[in-house]
Amino acid sequence: MIMKLAIAGLLATTVMAAAPAQAETLRLLTWGSYAPDELVKKFEEKYPDITVEVTFSNNEEMIAKLRATGGAGFDLAQPSHDRIYAVQQEYNIYKPLDLSKINTDTMQAKLLDGVKANTTIDGEVYAVPHQWGTSGLMANKTMAPDVKAWGDLCDPQYAGKTSMRLRRTILLGMAFDMGEDPFAAYADLDKYQEILDKVADKLISCKDNLKAYWKGGDDLSAMMMSGEIVASETWDSTAYKLYGENKDIVFVPPKTGALAWIDTFAIPRKGEADDAAYKWINFVLEPENVKTMSASTGAIAAVEGGKDLLPDDKKAAVNAAFTDEDINNLKFFANIPAGVEDMEGKTLEKIKAATGSE
Repeated sequence: MIMKLAIAGLLATTVMAAAPAQAETLRLLTWGSYAPDELVKKFEEKYPDITVEVTFSNNEEMIAKLRATGGAGFDLAQPSHDRIYAVQQEYNIYKPLDLSKINTDTMQAKLLDGVKANTTIDGEVYAVPHQWGTSGLMANKTMAPDVKAWGDLCDPQYAGKTSMRLRRTILLGMAFDMGEDPFAAYADLDKYQEILDKVADKLISCKDNLKAYWKGGDDLSAMMMSGEIVASETWDSTAYKLYGENKDIVFVPPKTGALAWIDTFAIPRKGEADDAAYKWINFVLEPENVKTMSASTGAIAAVEGGKDLLPDDKKAAVNAAFTDEDINNLKFFANIPAGVEDMEGKTLEKIKAATGSE
């Protein structure tokens, strides 16, 4: 009996030793196009002990998912740089980064320093930059050559030929256009409410100038390519894509400055695969992988020479849109303090109700 038990134990040990190690799963919570199949496959080939599981999301959903679980369920998230500081202070859903495990020397210093400044709490850094881009205007320069400012979307000469999306970006852009500094007003929410009220009145009065409110890049692109509209608020990546199809359609940085965002890497507080997360971060920062990523996202990598690593068509579109002066005039989204998104949400609902939009 003792011999049988010994043999059984030996066999069990042998089977366990022969069994392959269980693959680690990297659960990635990110934006659509930020985990192209080509890169996921390449990463898994480089690290055969890691399987990548991707969930596409957006800022609001990332926060909601991680808030609901206290930072569990995912190992790497990619919130925008302005959605971390206040969220972390209120909900504690991220863990500090170990910068020694990230190849930060490949990152563009201005963007790295900016994200670190925005996401440092009690001396700990909670995010580093990945991709960046802007929101501004798009115009068909043969039909709307004078579009230079957010307010031009409401110019009667383009009546029925413009578009915008009813989200916080247009609130901020129009505030700047009206001579206000909404980011500075974050420190005085009564002042910020005054700005929002003024912007709401402007956008409500602008309703009849619009062909439609766009909700996604596809419907915006369709209206622009068909000529139904000649100008719109837009993400720069959408404009760059259309420039590749029609050189008359260009991204226009508003004269008050395009609104700039930086999507980051942040590790959820209860993530279970930190080493795999750091490997993914460093992997997608490698130049040949940056090219693949930027071809997928349409955005610029936050690495030195990121602009030069864009696909040729997007590189041409960026050069057609931005001068050095435009770059220096960028308005990076500021950290969002508690209460601001609720205020903006109520303002957007007010505009929707007054304009009959959904």
